[in-house]
Amino acid sequence: MDLFETNGNGNGNGNGAEDSLPPPPPVVPLDVVPVKADPELPPPEPIKKKPSRVPIARRGTGSKGTKLQLLTNHFKVNVNNNDGHFFQYSVSLAYEDGRPVEGKGVGRKVLDKVHETYASELNGKDFAYDGEKTLFTVGSLARNKLEFQVVLEDVTSNRNNGNLSPEHGSPNETDKKRMRRPYRAKTFKVELSFASKIPMQAISNALRGQESENFQEAIRVLDIILRQHAAKQGCLLVRQSYFHNDPKNFADVGGGVLGCRGFHSSFRTTQSGLSLNIDVSTTMIITPGPVVDFLIANQNVRDPFSLDWAKAKRTLKNLRIKTSPSNQEFKITGLSELPCKEQMFTMKVKGGADDATEEVTVYDYFVKHRNIQLRYSADLPCINVGKPKRPTYFPLELCSLVSLQRYTKALSTLQRASLVEKSRQKPQERMRVLSDALKISNYGAEPMLRNCGVQINPSFTQVDGRVLPAPRLKFGNGEDFNPRNGRWNFNNKKIVDPVKIERWAVVNFSARCNIQGLVRDLIKCGNMKGIMVEDPFDVFEENPQFRRAPPVVRVEKMFEHMMSKLPGAPKFLLCLLPERKNSDLYGPWKKKNLADFGIVTQCIAPTKVNDQYLTNVLLKINAKLGGMNSLLGVEHSPSIPIISKAPTLILGMDVSHGSPGQSDIPSIAAVVSSRHWPLISKYRACVRTQSPKVEMIDNLFKKVSDKEDEGIIRELLIDFYSSSGKRKPDNIIIFRDGVSESQFNQVLNQELDQIIQACKFLDENWDPKFLVIVAQKNHHTKFFQPGSPDNVPPGTVIDNKVCHPRNYDFYLCAHAGMIGTTRPTHYHVLLDEIGFSADDLQELVHSLSYVYQRSTTAISVVAPICYAHLAATQMGQFMKFEDKSETSSSHGGLTAAGALPVPQLPKLEEKVCNSMFFC
Repeated sequence: MDLFETNGNGNGNGNGAEDSLPPPPPVVPLDVVPVKADPELPPPEPIKKKPSRVPIARRGTGSKGTKLQLLTNHFKVNVNNNDGHFFQYSVSLAYEDGRPVEGKGVGRKVLDKVHETYASELNGKDFAYDGEKTLFTVGSLARNKLEFQVVLEDVTSNRNNGNLSPEHGSPNETDKKRMRRPYRAKTFKVELSFASKIPMQAISNALRGQESENFQEAIRVLDIILRQHAAKQGCLLVRQSYFHNDPKNFADVGGGVLGCRGFHSSFRTTQSGLSLNIDVSTTMIITPGPVVDFLIANQNVRDPFSLDWAKAKRTLKNLRIKTSPSNQEFKITGLSELPCKEQMFTMKVKGGADDATEEVTVYDYFVKHRNIQLRYSADLPCINVGKPKRPTYFPLELCSLVSLQRYTKALSTLQRASLVEKSRQKPQERMRVLSDALKISNYGAEPMLRNCGVQINPSFTQVDGRVLPAPRLKFGNGEDFNPRNGRWNFNNKKIVDPVKIERWAVVNFSARCNIQGLVRDLIKCGNMKGIMVEDPFDVFEENPQFRRAPPVVRVEKMFEHMMSKLPGAPKFLLCLLPERKNSDLYGPWKKKNLADFGIVTQCIAPTKVNDQYLTNVLLKINAKLGGMNSLLGVEHSPSIPIISKAPTLILGMDVSHGSPGQSDIPSIAAVVSSRHWPLISKYRACVRTQSPKVEMIDNLFKKVSDKEDEGIIRELLIDFYSSSGKRKPDNIIIFRDGVSESQFNQVLNQELDQIIQACKFLDENWDPKFLVIVAQKNHHTKFFQPGSPDNVPPGTVIDNKVCHPRNYDFYLCAHAGMIGTTRPTHYHVLLDEIGFSADDLQELVHSLSYVYQRSTTAISVVAPICYAHLAATQMGQFMKFEDKSETSSSHGGLTAAGALPVPQLPKLEEKVCNSMFFC
């Protein structure tokens, strides 16, 4: 019964949650697994224990490669006030009658007023306020509890757009009574009560590698000062990024959406001290201006009379508008049921008895009583800004959207392409923009930073990089090749392990294309690359009568048509789709082939068919059918340090979530695993759904009875064993994508724990050694070559100066940055029981960027992680078409994460479940 012991002794999942309370909340739903209920029962004994594993310390730096001097967008910070303390106070805001103030937004105004009115009671101190319930000062206030009362004139208007931004992306609930009497002053009661004190010394201790609990808090105070500084300038705040209301920062990406360029700035502890990390950042906002223009652009229609109003209602909910002619500001709560000229409301009669009222249409009220001309609103719904029981209507044409309101829906492929096109910057331009940003931000003038003795050096930090040589690659006919500048090609080269393409057919869903020519060219191209392609059995054209049918029906009909003609099940289908991107046939087609029939399939939407295009298609087909396009030389000979000597399993793990606006779409966890040891280029995938927005993977070990584990890891271990000559791995290397630093302990104490449990469940006495590495792409550290217009060369590794003072991390740019500025991948080594040297580990990670079978370039992050992304995305499409409804509003639906049972993905048919179907 060892399984249960691990659970009770502080290693288990059950206790990980209690020990790591400070990290983000999603831990909670994960533990609702019935089996885990028992170990939770004993009295509080386990709570005392710390999480059993913490990230390991650095074990030295690498030395291989050619040295290269670089600059990075970290600016050195000195903190001269080391003896001081930050004092933290809780803030509570209430109206005169004692009701608490709901929602964000108004807090900053109220506290600015307190600061202005009560300077002497505050000992003339400045404070850092987070906009919600916490405030910090340098040194203490006069008493542990202070109460103030302030009066604010008209809370709704005179607002500098960004200030009341949804601070964390959630819409701000405006105050309860605000709409009814917008011009009356309001009284607020403010109570500050002492919560804790944080020594500034914690920062300098952390820089020496001695992290204390206080250090994260102290850095957080500095970051809050930066946020407050930006809020005072009227910026939209999104976590640590700031966006000014300046049209020259806006780029139209279509659909009524703008990309808004701003800056990220945050304090980081590094080996060379505290630094301020500044980077360019982009967020999506709604195009400000007339509501009707936004809706027409958003739905891509010609005029307001063609709008889908149900969709418009969802899109507009919670957005803020200004109404003319009064220029007041409101939040949209809905639309009227009837058009403006028919929608009635009850109006008090002027000069009549007190309770005399009459029914009047919104249109007549504005035109006749207010003498406002309306050009086109009569037949359109009105905008409602009132309460459910007390609507307040405005004709559409009098409403304009306020600037700097975040758009949180997922972007379309075209919008995304347009955004990338418009927001990329060459390295030199980016450096110039960042230097200017530091000047404009004028942090020197921020009193709170001065009080902390913070000084920021205006020049980019210098770091030492090294350029690792590219690994040698093996092709067919025993040919070797050294990639140059992170790329290679198959001109005059043969594929190393080709698979014969036989028993196949072409399926055409009404795409216009010369299919005979395409097939002929594919066969010819295959022969040149060493792939034998037989003639297809047939070309199946879609029956035109189904062209307008729903996607699932079209796929069904196509299969019926094929099955009636084919002599047996095909091994491979080439599918032609009419749209290049986002075809709604893709999901149903893949599901039918992979889950129902176990047929390998390749979709194409051919526009420009040339040799390069066909080669890329053949690379994908060959990998899916079990072939290999190229191999690492060290894999072929096997001579990879450590890995080639003992059976080693490589895992890539990733969780993909819906867009911020979709709170009810399940998250998808994908784990890919290497097979056929000693190869490190062949993988298979296992994909599961889990509760929305939960980052930790909860199905790694899933015990359903004493004999049965239905988890992801067991499936992968068994496959490794059977594909690697009946060997169990001695070493397991885990690459985990997409977790932030605050979740490292959960990866080590929850996910790794489940993986160990899955191993023990298979064999009690088996103790593999683990290496756990987290890869991060969305951070804000960039590297530049001084005086050169080029990006850093592929293979550039940095493990000094800007890396962590204690932990084991490094940055690697494995790929050639062709456009914009290269984004390095930040690798964090959380655990290494195997014992790699720094050089060997960096070289392994670099090599794994060269084994990606679908391209002839080095990629920016290790292949197993890329494959996990691909597998999650492709199987996510299986569910997409069952959930095409747009019921969740653009600002977060109503479902709480984990409230609904999560729909399961269909299992892949066994003929394809071990294949690289995701390639």
